[in-house]
Amino acid sequence: MAKTRPEHHAAPVLESAMDYAEHEKTYNGFVTGVKWSLYAIAAMMVILFFVINP
Repeated sequence: MAKTRPEHHAAPVLESAMDYAEHEKTYNGFVTGVKWSLYAIAAMMVILFFVINP
């Protein structure tokens, strides 16, 4: 059986093509949207409680 040497791979690329500023902006927008949706749902539940419950 022939002995083979391990192949040497190129050094890993440490730079990323991802735009981190845009990623954080999108994430913060998502969190803000979820927060305001929860506020709206809570307000709707309070309003419906007083409308439905005589």
